[in-house]
Amino acid sequence: MATLCRPAVSVPEYVITMEDTLELARSRHAGHPQLGLALRLIENTGVRTRHLVQPIGETLAHPGFEERNRLYAAEAKARVPQVVRRALEDGELRAAEIDVIIYVSCTGFMMPSLTAWLINTMGFSSHTRQLPIAQLGCAAGGAAINRAHDFCTAYPGANALIVACEFCSLCYQPTDIGIGSLLSNGLFGDGVAAAVVRGTGGHGIRLERNGSYLVPGTEDWIAYDVRSTGFHFLLDKRVPGTMEPLAPALRSLAEGHGWDATDLDFYIVHAGGPRILDDLGTFLHVKPEAFRHSRATLTEYGNIASAVVLDALRRLFDEGGAPDQARGLLAGFGPGITAEMALGRWSRTP
Repeated sequence: MATLCRPAVSVPEYVITMEDTLELARSRHAGHPQLGLALRLIENTGVRTRHLVQPIGETLAHPGFEERNRLYAAEAKARVPQVVRRALEDGELRAAEIDVIIYVSCTGFMMPSLTAWLINTMGFSSHTRQLPIAQLGCAAGGAAINRAHDFCTAYPGANALIVACEFCSLCYQPTDIGIGSLLSNGLFGDGVAAAVVRGTGGHGIRLERNGSYLVPGTEDWIAYDVRSTGFHFLLDKRVPGTMEPLAPALRSLAEGHGWDATDLDFYIVHAGGPRILDDLGTFLHVKPEAFRHSRATLTEYGNIASAVVLDALRRLFDEGGAPDQARGLLAGFGPGITAEMALGRWSRTP
């Protein structure tokens, strides 16, 4: 049975605080008719700090899509390898023992994928399978875990490497001044994460079941408008209320496994914003403390897209993990509106 091992996470060195964000919004959008609303929404995210791959002055400039995508590729090559090495060490594997690399990112584009560069430069076998996922947004962290689980189930004894690389700041668009865009400017951050899923052995979450659910008729609620200037993020005002239709899908997955989603030992979920976590607790009848790791990621790093789930799991490891055989739920939410969900037990015995 596949085991999700301890993730390695890294955030860039440049930091922007909540106070910095609010001041920038006031100075750059002084005449915006809904500035007051935007400031309140940003404050309500609870995001205290975010990390960026460039100083804020360079982040606010827009040199064009070509230059931004070039920077995305350069920063990915500079920052991903150290995280991959740590993930392999934590999973007690060598690069040559990895059978598939699942690379998720929605903030830049490369072809061939970064997976090819990793194979050529880090000692992975030339036979390593590549699975890049570019269009699931924040849900891709959960999807990567599930596809790794599927692969290790199909090929018993195989090992998977998950890599999430998100430089959300490279998608900043200075001409987008809708409320959703202004909120996004105060919500998203940059980060890189990686984790090993072992087909045998390992310490972490023993994955048992996974599932996906798409809320019908919501494909335009979270989207990219791709223009000559790059990716323009579209966020519908109805997005914060998506836990009402998604919570039943989480309960259904658990019930199909003989579990009760309201009574599990740990919850590792995507923190798109505070209301997502508040509503999920309400609809699942789970206490707010259950989502403390997701809230900590949101507070300290902001929404780092597909890397959120891996960082929240890393925090559970840092806390000492869960009791042996403790039952838990992992979930990522993103465009579609899509939920990628997994169930597993904590395993302390390799």
